[in-house]
Amino acid sequence: MSLVLDIITPVFGLIALGWLAGRFGILGPRSGEGIADFAFTLGLPALLCRTVANAHWDGLSPLAVWASFFGAAGLTWGASILLTRFVLRRPDADSPSIAMAAVFGNTAMLGIPLALATFGTSAAAVLALVLSVHAPLLLTAGFLHHEAVAEKTTISRSRALLQVGRDLLRNPIILGILAGALWRVTGLEMPRALDKLLQLLAEAGIPASLISLGLTLVGFEIKGQAGTLAGIVALKLVLMPALAGLLAIKVFALPPVAVGVVLILAAMPTGANAYLFAVRRGLAANSASGAVALGTMLAAATVTAVLALLRP
Repeated sequence: MSLVLDIITPVFGLIALGWLAGRFGILGPRSGEGIADFAFTLGLPALLCRTVANAHWDGLSPLAVWASFFGAAGLTWGASILLTRFVLRRPDADSPSIAMAAVFGNTAMLGIPLALATFGTSAAAVLALVLSVHAPLLLTAGFLHHEAVAEKTTISRSRALLQVGRDLLRNPIILGILAGALWRVTGLEMPRALDKLLQLLAEAGIPASLISLGLTLVGFEIKGQAGTLAGIVALKLVLMPALAGLLAIKVFALPPVAVGVVLILAAMPTGANAYLFAVRRGLAANSASGAVALGTMLAAATVTAVLALLRP
């Protein structure tokens, strides 16, 4: 258990430090935006570029990894639709926003640090596989779900999908993964100076991402309908990781490190992108905001339980 606490305490301690700095005005909103921009645009992409370029795949099956994580995501998405209609009795138009909040986790700013702290660079291959399609797949699914239940649309489906594609092609996380993969394909050894540059950016990226996450949480409040909020948090922090673990271990028999990384990423609390999705559609935005705040708080306990299972 002490090993688990050694992993969890620094990670969530930095998040708490960021929240306290924002809450008491030690760092203002502009500082928070700058730290977040650095982490998301330079730090984390450099980390992923370097780790992917040097990752050891060891016969890892991409399809098995994707099926384990996104199979759990799909089943959780379906459960959220049933929850919205039959338990919460909310309109079908609310279900895409609720589904996104129940499935789209903070895999970048929180998932990457936790996976690397737990498994080191051996987590890189699985991180790259999941993150390379995480945002594209879930954002596209959210858009198609919204189009299926919306009473009317103000933009053509093809135009909206094109916009999603353009946004994703400018996503620094995806670009960092692609750059590392392309370098790996060349078979060339990375120059020492370039490797050192990426290493310095990567070392700064992880604490910056956690501090910025804490700063961001200052703007989120635990609000929204209690039943909806509780349902989202239960689906995200309990059902999705349970399904991911079941699929990774019992169905696809992934190796232990791959199981651990898939389970950690599935256990991440609701990410800010899910809240932005809800805000843009004006549906269930309060509940999505509450899920980000409450989910991140509770994740300190639920992720501890997950890591305790992985490291008995």
